[in-house]
Amino acid sequence: MKQVDLIYRTAYAELVQRSLDASFDADFPATGNFVSVPVKGRKYWYFEDSHTVPKRRYVGPADDAEINRRVTEFKRGKDGFRGRRKLVSTLTREAGLGAPERFTGDIIAALQRNGLFRLRAVLVGTVAFQAYSAHLGVRLPSASLQTGDADFAQFHSVSAEVGDSLPPILDILRQVDDTFRPVPHMNDGQQSTQFINSQSYKIEFLTPNRGSADHDGEPSRMPALGGAAAQPLRFLDFLIYQPVYAVLLHGGGIPVLVPAPERFAVHKLIVSTRRRDDPNGFAKREKDLHQASLLVDAMAETRRLSDLAEAYMEAWERGDHWQSALTGGLNGLGAARAGQVTAALRAGLEELGEESDRYFRSPHS
Repeated sequence: MKQVDLIYRTAYAELVQRSLDASFDADFPATGNFVSVPVKGRKYWYFEDSHTVPKRRYVGPADDAEINRRVTEFKRGKDGFRGRRKLVSTLTREAGLGAPERFTGDIIAALQRNGLFRLRAVLVGTVAFQAYSAHLGVRLPSASLQTGDADFAQFHSVSAEVGDSLPPILDILRQVDDTFRPVPHMNDGQQSTQFINSQSYKIEFLTPNRGSADHDGEPSRMPALGGAAAQPLRFLDFLIYQPVYAVLLHGGGIPVLVPAPERFAVHKLIVSTRRRDDPNGFAKREKDLHQASLLVDAMAETRRLSDLAEAYMEAWERGDHWQSALTGGLNGLGAARAGQVTAALRAGLEELGEESDRYFRSPHS
């Protein structure tokens, strides 16, 4: 695995900065246009956008200086959007960096426009993995990027205390596909942590478990998620702590929050041991381990093994249960691949001045 050329890494850094700096009025996203409409001898500004409901919204009279100023500023922003779109095209077509398929990109763009990441939700799962190709500046194999769902996580404390909320989540999803429907939770039919469309594409909301494992199956009410609840999961607090900004290469770039890649890799080792022993569980376990090992390779290539080792140490030091899961994840890689991943972890630990033998159990000690 090799880093892409510096010119493309620089272009991505510019895209991230420009995406984060871009400030558009929430009512008038950069995907739409202002149009001047004559009404009874006077011109008025309207805004048209096929991504929103209603598709045309009133702005104000064209002879209002303040409204005209805002329209002018929007046009400058739209030029910025076009520039970012060119950067996205360069990074995907020339550099070969990974991007979400179109429907997934449209879904995440809709959620981003409505404030999901502003409210500190974190994109997790395979779509988050897709972001690491550009974030780390490496080409990750496309076969490991396929998915039929999108997962998001948020700390309950953030959701409860932020004092803000998305619009109704179903309304947002139906802006993209009007066949989305809520899936009643099996333990509380009045709440939904999942939403699914007619093609079985699934959106799921997750949150770290705040208590004992006895409550793992109970949905958690999330005030900031527009009526959606979230499924509590163990180990998730480790994954979404101190997320990082990234940009999905779709449209003009979608600024998102994703887990730090080192946490993602370590978390995948852990959760691989939690999969069911059936064909579906086996496939998910293999995907977990494959993504973990690819990220270890990417972090070795980008000289970030000390970051990986720090995340691994943090997980190890949480106790016996975590140590057993980490050891099981390494063993699940198979002897040859486990040896390579362990060697990378040891190298990172040595960079930190740590005694690496403390952080492994037999047979990989």
